[in-house]
Amino acid sequence: MSTTAYHPLTEHEAKQYALLHLNVFPQGAVLHSREIGDGNLNLVFHISHPESGRSIIMKQALPYAKVVGESWPLTLDRARIEYEALKVQEELCPGLVPRLYGYDGRLALTIMEDLSDHVIMRTGLISGGRYPLFAEHISTFLARTLFFTSDLGMNQQEKKLRMGSFVNPELCKITEDLIFDHPYRDADTNNYDPSIRDAVEAIWSDKELHLEIALLREGFLTKSQALLHGDLHTGSIFVTEQSTKVIDPEFAFYGPMGFDIGAVIANLLLNSAAQEGWSTTDEERRSRRELLMQTIQDVWDGFAAKFDSLWETSLIDPMASAPGYKELYMERLLQDTMGYAGCKMIRRVIGLAHVADIDRIEDPSARERARRLALSVGTRLVKGHRKASRFSDFAEAIRG
Repeated sequence: MSTTAYHPLTEHEAKQYALLHLNVFPQGAVLHSREIGDGNLNLVFHISHPESGRSIIMKQALPYAKVVGESWPLTLDRARIEYEALKVQEELCPGLVPRLYGYDGRLALTIMEDLSDHVIMRTGLISGGRYPLFAEHISTFLARTLFFTSDLGMNQQEKKLRMGSFVNPELCKITEDLIFDHPYRDADTNNYDPSIRDAVEAIWSDKELHLEIALLREGFLTKSQALLHGDLHTGSIFVTEQSTKVIDPEFAFYGPMGFDIGAVIANLLLNSAAQEGWSTTDEERRSRRELLMQTIQDVWDGFAAKFDSLWETSLIDPMASAPGYKELYMERLLQDTMGYAGCKMIRRVIGLAHVADIDRIEDPSARERARRLALSVGTRLVKGHRKASRFSDFAEAIRG
């Protein structure tokens, strides 16, 4: 679209771009522009024209990680990867990702639907929100995106060609370090409260846990099963009671399916642990945790049923129809999901980037209990993941 050389846009430049390059607003319209990004890697502009009621989001990648600064450089190609991933997801799951209006490679800029009528799911959960259709929607998203980008659901040679478009070494490196390495030793990037130092040191010295992490890390490095979102947490999902929209797939790459499913479940479990601070009575805490646990059950059950249906109706690989293969595949997938969920929980307490569910708890003792609970559940999931054969094993490890 633009011939302008890359530079981070200002709010004024963003609205001028929208007027000059997008066929969204009336000619000569007086637009409002706000930078609203609260993430670690990007600028996000909300561009609106109140008179017409039209608005868009413009997301621009920065050449460094905002959470650290310019000392941590990042490729701008992640903007292309995000746009290409959103296109695939929109094709497979219409209505479950934001509508796309354009992409400008020179400026690493993606233009998409404004979701201001939705709420970030993490924020909604902290406030006690209930989203009755979420499990149905996210299980559909997971089943369709994972099946139809895998060797099960697409031509294997086409898949190999597509994998070349989603080589994402710099963002994968962030995951490899911050999820599968640094939390398990005294690394400079770690960020944990001194009140839980004993629990952190126990994790650093737990050799049984380290073995399981090494195996899960190996899977992340070597299993190119399907095109993953790569960062599918409740901060990357917008919701209403009737709608679910998955955003921000800039970490997309071909990896193990269980990593995406596990990320969703881990973030529901982190909110469950955080009920130490957000629920005001034991009864409220019990009720909220039962709701979250039922949601987790519904996510897995919905995913498994839809994935099984796609296997029966849309399977490409003839050898995958061998008796017993599907059952073994799904068992391994459950194990991966359980293990990666545990990894995600541990890193959100010890590692660089935490979750607001826990960090915003005002009572220090409740916040400490939530952190210890998250570490305990995460550790059990990681240590027990290879023994799981059905979801009840997963649930039992969660409940402890």
